[in-house]
Amino acid sequence: MKQKFKLSLPRYALAFLISSSISLSAAWTEAKSPADPNKVLRYVFPVAETGFDPAGVHDLYSAHVNGSIFETLFTYDYLASPAKLVPRTAVALPEVSADGLTYTIRVKKGIYFADDPAFKGKKRELTAADYAYTFKRLLDPTLRSPNSWLLDGRIVGMEALQKKAQKTGKFDYDQPVAGLQMPDRYTLVIRLTSPDQNFPMLLAHQPAGAVAREVIEKYKNKAGFAMGHPIGTGPYMLSSWTPGSRIILKANPDFRSFVWNFKASSADDEKIVKAMQGKQMPQIGVIDIQVMEEGQSRWLSFSKDEVDLFQLEGELVSQAIKDGKLKPELVKKGVQLSRIVDPSIDYHYWNMQNPVVGGMSKEKIALRRAMSMAFSADNYINILQKGDAKKLQALIPEGIVGYDPNYRSSIPYSVKAANLLLDRYHYKVGANGWRTLPNGKPLVIEMTVSGNSLRSQQQAEYWKKILDSLKIQMTTQSLPFSEALKLEKQCKTMFKTSAWIADYPDADNFMQLFYSKNIHASNNSCTSIPEFDRLYEQTQKMAPGPERNALYRKMSRVLEVYMPVQVIGARYRNILAQPRVIGFKKHPILPAEWMYIDIDMKK
Repeated sequence: MKQKFKLSLPRYALAFLISSSISLSAAWTEAKSPADPNKVLRYVFPVAETGFDPAGVHDLYSAHVNGSIFETLFTYDYLASPAKLVPRTAVALPEVSADGLTYTIRVKKGIYFADDPAFKGKKRELTAADYAYTFKRLLDPTLRSPNSWLLDGRIVGMEALQKKAQKTGKFDYDQPVAGLQMPDRYTLVIRLTSPDQNFPMLLAHQPAGAVAREVIEKYKNKAGFAMGHPIGTGPYMLSSWTPGSRIILKANPDFRSFVWNFKASSADDEKIVKAMQGKQMPQIGVIDIQVMEEGQSRWLSFSKDEVDLFQLEGELVSQAIKDGKLKPELVKKGVQLSRIVDPSIDYHYWNMQNPVVGGMSKEKIALRRAMSMAFSADNYINILQKGDAKKLQALIPEGIVGYDPNYRSSIPYSVKAANLLLDRYHYKVGANGWRTLPNGKPLVIEMTVSGNSLRSQQQAEYWKKILDSLKIQMTTQSLPFSEALKLEKQCKTMFKTSAWIADYPDADNFMQLFYSKNIHASNNSCTSIPEFDRLYEQTQKMAPGPERNALYRKMSRVLEVYMPVQVIGARYRNILAQPRVIGFKKHPILPAEWMYIDIDMKK
């Protein structure tokens, strides 16, 4: 079944969705999980997960698991287009004060964490205090959470607590914070330092999923994270884990069930509604995840009916899709296709703290600009991505509030002009045929690639040819995904391809990638540009609309001046499903849809 899904949020739509009262799409009950242990969904990851502590992980694949184990206060409607924020563990969407600074959120009663020895044989109910603790963990400077950007600088009184921890080396979780108040067991009152229309969406992001303090303190490692012992209130629990190889989730028997009652947003959705309407969820009892970095192995497993859901990417796209449609031979077999344009970006970044490519001098800017000018996004998409992506002109992708369809990058594609630019700034060609730095020392660009997949190899080869055309030497550092991620956070890479998929459907989520306060978190280029920071902080105080969009255009130009990043495009997300999978539709924000789908045991 071909799914046509494009996330499109009109101006001011987010503010409307958040402020207006809504009826829940699904009715939650106190019944035990109806999941059938005989219903096993077989899934594959193209790269290894990094762990399962919401405060400690920052990759899409770990988020698949965490979103199924830990529960946020809010989530997104499964079928609604545009994306619609709905309560999850909260009774309703937040009550917001007239000045936009105070959020009052009530947590549902009768939600319990999965059983664990940390609770000493007692049923452990989810309370407002668990969310307060979870938010404090994200901001604990001793943890150095890669997800601190979610709440950093937003909560009144938290900065003083952070500064105290930096001095003492210990974060006082018991010290009251003015911006996190709990007038009763189930009520959380959050006071912001400034208005932020995106705040409820931040609380819907996986790292804000509630953890229990007892669990963290019992199982945490030396760094303070409980990576291998996730205990949440969600529909699934971690049953077994072989790092980098296999993850098995089993249905949480104490999870409160809900009735599938979502409304169609398109004609294709009607088929899903007809198949799923009225079912007690979740239905699937076991999620069996294997890590297969090699693309052909994933394709072969799906072809042999050993995998139920399978994401096509890279060289595999052409094997199943032609002209955006599933090939007839797969249609004949009953294979289903869900295809969306991801609210995401692929991009290259240069580490602005690196002594070779970083810095704000004209010579360093010229080097980064020349490399960018020698790169063709069109060629990259056609050759490496087999045409399965849409070229972007700026950081904000289509389908995200703040996207400007008329914006055009000022960086031209011209290898000749790139070489002339390098000549002008004294990157001379030596006797060996390679350029040197302006000071005469060798110029060598080290590209870091994640994993040993064919795609990673192709990326390195592609860039080697580009830099050869500029007479610049290039070496490659190939690392496992988790190791590359760690180096990024430490500002120890030089040059790397990266990607970002929306945590929430607003431009802020992409622009924050280059905000200086997010260095060591989401700002992998380690960029610090005062003008960009100033404009970014202005946008955070503004509602979506023309005035904010104008600042985003200025911010895009600032990035083009200093060149910490080169934007490539937004990928199509193509998910194949076996005929037995019922009700699947790729959601643009939620990483995993397991709790919303079913399996036909007769197929």
